[in-house]
Amino acid sequence: MIHSTPGLLGIDVGTTHCKAALFGLDGSLLRLASRATPVERTPAGYASIDPQALWQAVAGAIREVAGSGLPGPLVAIGITSMAETGLLIDRATRAVRTPLIPWFDPAATSQVDRLRATGDPQERFCRAGIRPNFKCSLAKILWLRERDPQVTAGAVWLSAADYVAFRLADALGTDYSLAGRTLAFHLDRRTWDADWLATFGLEPSLFPEPKPSGNPLGGLLPGVARFLGLPAGTPVAIAGHDHVCAAFAAGILGPGQAFDSMGTAEALMGAFPSRLLGEADYQSGLVFGCHLVPGLNYWMGGLSASGGSVEWLRDILGDTPLSYADLDDLLAQASPGPTGILYFPYLAGSGSPHADVRLRGAFVGLDAAHGRVELAKAVLEGTAYEMEFIRRRAEQVFGTHIDRMAVTGGGARNQAWMQIKADVTGCRLEVPAMPEATLLGAALIAGIGVGLYAGAAEALAALGARESAVYEPVADRQARYQRFYEQGYLALQPALRAVAGQIHYMLQHN
Repeated sequence: MIHSTPGLLGIDVGTTHCKAALFGLDGSLLRLASRATPVERTPAGYASIDPQALWQAVAGAIREVAGSGLPGPLVAIGITSMAETGLLIDRATRAVRTPLIPWFDPAATSQVDRLRATGDPQERFCRAGIRPNFKCSLAKILWLRERDPQVTAGAVWLSAADYVAFRLADALGTDYSLAGRTLAFHLDRRTWDADWLATFGLEPSLFPEPKPSGNPLGGLLPGVARFLGLPAGTPVAIAGHDHVCAAFAAGILGPGQAFDSMGTAEALMGAFPSRLLGEADYQSGLVFGCHLVPGLNYWMGGLSASGGSVEWLRDILGDTPLSYADLDDLLAQASPGPTGILYFPYLAGSGSPHADVRLRGAFVGLDAAHGRVELAKAVLEGTAYEMEFIRRRAEQVFGTHIDRMAVTGGGARNQAWMQIKADVTGCRLEVPAMPEATLLGAALIAGIGVGLYAGAAEALAALGARESAVYEPVADRQARYQRFYEQGYLALQPALRAVAGQIHYMLQHN
C-alpha cells in the first residue's frame, strides 16, 4: 500500500530571503527551499524590490519544494512576510504601479513630521498601536503621492505577503496583524480608519479587505498551479506578520514569557488578552498589534542592527570577513562575565521602546588592553542589554515578571551569545529544535483557517514535544551584568541621545 502524507505549505517573504517549506500535519519539515530577496538600489539611492523579480524568487522556491510531485494532498498555503514592505497596484486592471518599498528604506522620513502633527499623538497611538515612522505604510504612500499626485487614484496597497497571495489566487486581501503596521488601521474595530485617512485625502478602498489571520482569500489559480507544480484550488491565506508567526510556532501565547526573534534585526515580543490601549501603553514606547490568535494582541520592541552588528563586526575584524567559525573561536577565548566595554548597537538607529532614527552606535570603556576578543564579546553584550531594556519595559506595562524566553533565528545558533543573553536578562532561554519557526507558524495558521485544526491549542498540540537547547543564567555573572546594565548602559543613554541630536544637526548644516 502506498501511503500519502497531507501537507501544509508555508511561504515567508523575508528581508534577505524568500522561503517556501512543506510541513506534515505534525509540524515535521518535509521540504525547504530558499531564494535571495531581490533588493536593489535606485539611481536616487533608495532601496526597492522589483515585483516581478520578487514573484520569480518566491515561485522558484515553491517549484523546488514541489519538485517532481508532492508526497500527498496539499491542505492549505499560508503566507507571512516582513511587515511594512509593500507596493501599489491598480485595483481594476491589476497592473503594478510602483516597486515594493522595503520596510527599512528611509525615503518616507520626510512624511513623518506631517503624520506626527496630525491629531492628538496619544489618541492616534491608542487607535493604531504604533507611532508615525518612516517604516509605516501610510508614510510610504504619502511619499509616493508627493512624487506622483495620481499614483493612489484607483490603487490598492499590498504588503509583500498580500502581493504573493494576489499572484497565487488573484485575490486582494490582508490580515489584521499586517494591517496594523500601516498606521491606517483601527486595532479595536479591526477596520481601516476612515476618519484618519480622510485627513490626508485618502479612502479606505486604498487598502485591501482585512481578515483574521489564516482565513482563505481564494484558491490557487489553475495556470499558476500548473506552473508551480501544486494542486489547483488549494486555499491561499495571509498568515500574518513574520515575527508573530514565529512566536506562535514557539508557543509564546501567555504571561511570563517572551519570544526573541534574532536575525539582521531583532525583535522581542509577547502576547496579552485584547483590550483598549491607554496612556501607560503609549508611554511605554512599545508597539502593539493584533495577534494571529483571536482574542489576543501582541506587544513588541526591536533593534534594527542586532545580527547587523555582528555582520559589521565580521567585516571589520579581518582583511576578509571573519567566518562564523572564526568568530566562535574568538569568543571562546573571552573571560566569563562582563568585558567592561559598553557597546550601544545603534548602527541603524534605535527602535521601540525608545525609537530614534538619528541615533548611532558607540563603544564606551575601551583601553589599550582590549583586543578583538573583547570587542567581539562586547558587541554581543550590547545587543543583549538592548533586549533587556525591552524586557523590563514590558514587565512594567503588564505587571508580570518575564523569566522565560523562546529564541529562534540565525543568532540563536551562537552559544556564546545565548549564554550572554541569559546572564544579562536573568531569563531561562529555550532554543527550540525548530529550524524554520516563521514558516511553520504560517503553515499552522493556514491550517487553522481551513479548519484542519480547531484552534491554536490543537495546532500546537499536534506538534508534540520538541527538544530545546536551554541556557540558564549564572547568578554571579547575572549580578555583574545587571550593574553594568543599570549603572552604565542605562545611565549613558540620555547623554548618548543628546550628542546624537547634535551630530545630526551638524551633519545637516555642515
